[in-house]
Amino acid sequence: MAQQRTIPQNYFRIDDPIDKFYGFLDEKVLVPHVYQIPIENMKRLIKTAIGNANKKSSRAILAIPENANVQEIEKICNKEGKELFIYFKKYCGDPASTAHQTYKKHYNKVCREQFRNRSMQKERMNSGWRYQYLAINCAIESRRFKSVSDIGAAEADFNAIIEHINSDNAPLSLYVSVKNRVNTMGGQDWPKAIQALEEVAKHDKNRIGSYCCVFGIAMDGGLRTIKNDQKTKQPHSPNTEVWKSDFFWPFFSNYSYEKIMTQVLESLIKTNDSDEEDAIEIPESLIESFGHQCREHQLIDEMGCFDDPYKLVTFFCN
Repeated sequence: MAQQRTIPQNYFRIDDPIDKFYGFLDEKVLVPHVYQIPIENMKRLIKTAIGNANKKSSRAILAIPENANVQEIEKICNKEGKELFIYFKKYCGDPASTAHQTYKKHYNKVCREQFRNRSMQKERMNSGWRYQYLAINCAIESRRFKSVSDIGAAEADFNAIIEHINSDNAPLSLYVSVKNRVNTMGGQDWPKAIQALEEVAKHDKNRIGSYCCVFGIAMDGGLRTIKNDQKTKQPHSPNTEVWKSDFFWPFFSNYSYEKIMTQVLESLIKTNDSDEEDAIEIPESLIESFGHQCREHQLIDEMGCFDDPYKLVTFFCN
């Protein structure tokens, strides 16, 4: 395979044969962290990452193309509002309990609840984007790296250039792809992903010096590993490492994995208590399309509230 023929990069590697990370990037030769992002700044970065991920999730759930114009978005949202109304009936579960829970609620709130229920399977994708945004912003604010940039490629979330303690050595370019967990990709997907990431590094015209490709794992405890071919037991690439959360987060943020997750938890708690200001963005046209269906089926009153639970039971049962 092409990635097995890749020439090893000449960055500094751990050269002690008895070290369990023998052959891995030697972090000790790189400039260390000399600054820690203040906790208030970290909270801001997390809040921004959650908000950005939610907005991106909303477009993905609705399958809105990146270049869609206003008319196209309206059309998609109107259709999805009708589909969500069908979902509301089809998957109500217990008609009596659902009617009881829905009674007196405004269709806006019910629509949002149904949207969230329908999109639960997208939660993993949402958190993946959250940690992509957070990782790159932590790297930028950590002051450890010469430069950090979103390179705009599907295979690589960001590029971070780090200098050596010995300034005579050229900087090292890290090409980083963030994944939720190691099992986010199946075994057969890893070789292609590794090759694609390394292709980005190889063809970066702005790169000076060696490169190392990194799959950063946001939520699997552990340090570092290398993905090997199951048959030959040889690395898919000599230049690609998998950094698990206990190595990944300290390297880029100067915070431990547990500390990062604790701060994310606190931000999510506050979000839930603050009128859902960072909740997944649902277009108003979709909500109004859902509301229109509710009116057509005479399920809501003039104020837009579900005013008769018995009508709802009839609706769910027929």
